[in-house]
Amino acid sequence: MMIDQDTSLYGVMGNPIGHSLSPTMHNAAFSAMGVNAVYLAFKTEDTNGCLRGMRALGIKGMSVTIPFKSAVIPYLDEVDPLAKKIGAVNTIVNDNGWLVGYNTDALGALKALEEKICLQERSCIIIGAGGAARAIGFMLREKGVAISVANRSMERGKELAHTLECPYIPLDKTEDTNADLLIQTTPVGMHPHSNRSAVPEQILEPGTVVMDIIYNPLETKLLKMAKARGCVTISGLNMFIYQGAEQFKLWTGVTPPVSAMTRAVQQALSGNNERN
Repeated sequence: MMIDQDTSLYGVMGNPIGHSLSPTMHNAAFSAMGVNAVYLAFKTEDTNGCLRGMRALGIKGMSVTIPFKSAVIPYLDEVDPLAKKIGAVNTIVNDNGWLVGYNTDALGALKALEEKICLQERSCIIIGAGGAARAIGFMLREKGVAISVANRSMERGKELAHTLECPYIPLDKTEDTNADLLIQTTPVGMHPHSNRSAVPEQILEPGTVVMDIIYNPLETKLLKMAKARGCVTISGLNMFIYQGAEQFKLWTGVTPPVSAMTRAVQQALSGNNERN
């Protein structure tokens, strides 16, 4: 692709950010659709400064990842009603200097889950209390799923549980709770620290549906343990692709090339596995 004065700029802000395959996914989408645009990764510790730069440089769209999904909200000009209810933003659209925040995590998770299971009359433990946990918890509550929140930090866990109007469970007490579905939303187990798991192995009961929203590596330590213990497993790849497809649509107004996006991420993950 030739970059020129008409090339539109998009990106992802986060810290850490080196693990992210959002540039791979979105650049593949731009290429497949013939859009003159490029997508970059921006590591930052300055939320306000990053968004000021977005306005000043005319960056048309931004993905938001750990740890800024809630922190960006005060610096936006407008927040979509769904993102406002969730209390987390993972997508920003720059409309001529007017920054609007959205949340596509909720829809991405919903699509990934409903491909594998029926959510009707399910119970779920959500591991984590960050922006993704908020989005998934809100979406599951809207679907009538009985949810509980477990988190290493009691203060943050109880805060999210209060927001979602559900029970809080200390992480070391989750083995005493029966649930049909367990969703891991923390960065624990993400590449390059893929030998870790935030979930105690003993709580993984046969038949439980276990989803890890981490997509790099494709099969996390948690998912390996869950599979070995007879659980149904769902990787984070489809959620990642579906939330990215919604971002692409918000930014461009064009139907996203999901197959090209999936293929690019799968190839990148295969390359990671070969190097490790």
